[in-house]
Amino acid sequence: MSSPAFFERSELTRALWLFRREFVLVAVLSMVANVLMLAPTLYMLQVFDRVMVSRSELTLLAMSLITLFLFLVMAGAEWMRSRVLVLSGQRLDSVLSSRVFHASFETNLQQPGVASTRAFGDLVQLRQFLTGQGIFALFDTPWTPVYMAVLFLLHPMLGWASIGFALVQGALVWFGHRKAVAPSERAQEASRESAEYLQGKLRNVEALVPMGMVENLRGHWLKRYEKMLGAQSHAHDVSERLAVISKFIRYTQQSLALGLGALLVIDGQLSPGAMIAANVLMSRALAPIDSLANVWRAFMGAKGAFDRLEKLLQDNPGHDPALSRTAPSGRLGLRDVVAVALTREQPILKGVSLDVEPGTVTVVLGPSGSGKSTLARCMVGTWPHMSGEVLLDERPLAGWNRDELGPFIGYLPQDIELFDGSIAENIARMGEVDAARVIAAAQASGLHEMILSFPKGYDSPIGESGGLLSGGQRQRIGLARAIYGEPRLVVLDEPNANLDDVGEAALVTVVGELKAKGSAVVLISHRPGVLAVADRLVVLKDGIVQADGARDVVLQRLRAAAAPAGKTEGVPALA
Repeated sequence: MSSPAFFERSELTRALWLFRREFVLVAVLSMVANVLMLAPTLYMLQVFDRVMVSRSELTLLAMSLITLFLFLVMAGAEWMRSRVLVLSGQRLDSVLSSRVFHASFETNLQQPGVASTRAFGDLVQLRQFLTGQGIFALFDTPWTPVYMAVLFLLHPMLGWASIGFALVQGALVWFGHRKAVAPSERAQEASRESAEYLQGKLRNVEALVPMGMVENLRGHWLKRYEKMLGAQSHAHDVSERLAVISKFIRYTQQSLALGLGALLVIDGQLSPGAMIAANVLMSRALAPIDSLANVWRAFMGAKGAFDRLEKLLQDNPGHDPALSRTAPSGRLGLRDVVAVALTREQPILKGVSLDVEPGTVTVVLGPSGSGKSTLARCMVGTWPHMSGEVLLDERPLAGWNRDELGPFIGYLPQDIELFDGSIAENIARMGEVDAARVIAAAQASGLHEMILSFPKGYDSPIGESGGLLSGGQRQRIGLARAIYGEPRLVVLDEPNANLDDVGEAALVTVVGELKAKGSAVVLISHRPGVLAVADRLVVLKDGIVQADGARDVVLQRLRAAAAPAGKTEGVPALA
């Protein structure tokens, strides 16, 4: 069965369309449950107007048993529709969770600092609405006209009264939405800002406490916290006022409906049994609208979550299986790469072009702020705002399936980020641990003996972000992670920044072994020790390639340029 064009407009709607049979089944079960909701009304009519007149115990017993059976069927229908929705929610989560997970990471690459974890909250919110009381209210509301029609059969005035009450409740739903949604959203945003600000400062507590900055930052946090309290207080006040108005209208409607029925009984237009039944039926007819008033905010929240998820998946389409490639050789090419940052007027990289061949070591030099780290991030495809081309084996980097390409890329960023887990898991990139490869990477990085000295060896936990390790240990584990497996392209950004002489010697050995295996190595460093293994030097200044060529040629050119001015002190020399 092909889906209508409406459901082809986005990946998210196509995913929801997969559950059309489940929603049809829930609609049928809702129909059964709502039709059987008439059973109490019919029972009352029979008891008051027939049983009490005839005083027949057998008729009462038969009517009671029939009604009990109908109640059991109604309860079974409600349980079944709830179960269907719960199972559908679990299946929906399995269909979308992986896509949302990958799309969130892609979004955070394009917009660093964005709280991409909100996407998972949106998925939970959408799933909970589709499997909770909110969706039941939507399925039950269409049956309100049926109950009103029965009221019309009992007496036209009762039917018109139910329509009037429904219009009042509908107006209350609309009014509540207009008045309550905006304050609630402001309160949620203020709460999120306060929590994110505090969490950001707690991550840097080691720098804040020694320098006495905690009290100063408390004042900045307190402004956000007081804003959050004010917004929450206003939202709570609005919600409470609406709840009071809703309760007043609901009780008033119940009393007026009973009074109208009593008036019709007095005038002889309605029987006492029909009066009681009409009051129950009136409450049932208005219940779905009252439920809508309670779940309207949840509905709007689910709609907002749907819109955000839809945009997230549209902005980050899934990888086409046809993009799968064979293992790359590691040949990297940059063509007129321009990298910009939203906070800077001038580009960080200004038309950089260069080639990196397999089996070579390219060292990038340059002063601080020249764009070296940005160049490294462009090479591995993690810089968000870039024009030009980054080619791997003559194919655009974006044309590769990143999950398949990942094992062939080694990257050591300037800021080492380790994850909560064991040393072995971090070296194995949090995937399945291949013990032989983990040990080989650790030995190449000079880590093996140090790891064996830990109580649990390779199974030793390192804590969140590697907080239990020194800077040099984190750097070596990051290096081991970068060379784990058989990477064909390895980009190392300041890999020796926290290393001692022994660690730097191990780094030189590692780079030499990678070169011997045919890997393309790009190494960014300020320290001259790594120049001994360099085949090529690239000098960056102000985002422009100032020199590019064989190591000895570039070094000779730098010395020649510095000699007349007597500035040979800053020129690298071979170790």
